[in-house]
Amino acid sequence: MRQGKRGFAQVKEHIGQHVSREELLDGFADGDVRFAMTSFDGLELEGVSTNGTSFDQVIFRSCLFEDVDFSDASFTDVRFEACRFISCTMERCWLNRCDFAGCSAPGMSFAKGRLTSVFFGDCQLGYADFSETKIQGLVAESTSLVESAWRDVRLKTAHFDACDLARAEFMGTSLAGIDLSTCEISGLVVSSTLHELRGCTVSPLQAIALAGYLGVQVK
Repeated sequence: MRQGKRGFAQVKEHIGQHVSREELLDGFADGDVRFAMTSFDGLELEGVSTNGTSFDQVIFRSCLFEDVDFSDASFTDVRFEACRFISCTMERCWLNRCDFAGCSAPGMSFAKGRLTSVFFGDCQLGYADFSETKIQGLVAESTSLVESAWRDVRLKTAHFDACDLARAEFMGTSLAGIDLSTCEISGLVVSSTLHELRGCTVSPLQAIALAGYLGVQVK
């Protein structure tokens, strides 16, 4: 069940900052540490690795991450607000009850990770890679996922509302039970058997467009 109006993260909105930038970087250098019950406002990080750090009940507001390697980190009850990610990766991460609100993260890789109860709202995630990820409880609203990759994903209880999925690739990923009727889905990349599309919900106009996959022309 979603928590609050927009998101899942169970973290106090007015939590203060209890960890300095220097303490954060020292923790990354040590590796396999945990940061909890803190916020970061306007934080800028470049060219660092989190080295398996755990984040618990943390808010990042208006932060800039450039060439930051979050691989193998874990995030529980974490909220990113108006953050920008440039050439970053979250491969093999566990994101549990996490929110991304108004964030820009083109090309972000979530590959081979685990996403449980994750919210994307008003985000720019074009070219993002979710391949080989286990996903349960994903909500994406008004988010650009243009040419994103969803290859061989275990996708359960996902909800897409007014998202741009143009030319997104779903090879080997079942969309059964998922409603795409409010989304842009032109140019979806699926297998020749179209089995990825079986059981999904689309609008009448989308159905006409998808008929082209079968070589059918609708007059």
